[in-house]
Amino acid sequence: MNAAISFTGGSNTAKEGVVGTVALNAGDVRLRASTTTPAVLGGPGLPDLSLSLSVEKPGAFVIDYDVPNQDVRFQFMNRVNVLNKQLNLTYSHTMAVNQNALDATLLIDSTNKLWGSYGLGSGDCKVKYSYVQGGLRTFEPCYDVIKNSWDISVSQRILDGDVIRAFYGTSSKVLGLELLWQGLNRDGRFKVLNYA
Repeated sequence: MNAAISFTGGSNTAKEGVVGTVALNAGDVRLRASTTTPAVLGGPGLPDLSLSLSVEKPGAFVIDYDVPNQDVRFQFMNRVNVLNKQLNLTYSHTMAVNQNALDATLLIDSTNKLWGSYGLGSGDCKVKYSYVQGGLRTFEPCYDVIKNSWDISVSQRILDGDVIRAFYGTSSKVLGLELLWQGLNRDGRFKVLNYA
């Protein structure tokens, strides 16, 4: 049985906090517990804490349980070949809000992929294209059909796998910069966000 522990910290104008995750690999199944505290300084109050427990079989299913909200989310994945291209399908259902969604990712080749998401019942629909240039730079425009708006992000691998990403949302008018840094020992991941 293998175990992994990770922490992510960040802050912006909306929230700040730390996310801690403990994952245990038990054969084909992974057990995970995650907690989030939105208040780093001064200590969080009990209502501010969140805890989720999940059981996952990679590539097949994920069952998440949100402890404070007593909500269960089911996610099922499958992979099919369409015209010699790999199509990954994901269906998810959230019980508390009775929300269903279908996601599909078409891997055109090693540098191009097309992703789509549709909310069954809500009509939410997004389409995203991803292009990887030279294995280091990724361009990702995303179109939101309901909002008739675009989100655009560009990320660049730097150093030994660290990533810096800039993004802009036309409907929210949010411009952001994100650094995913693995740390000096290269054994963890830290996320630093800045919003304009």
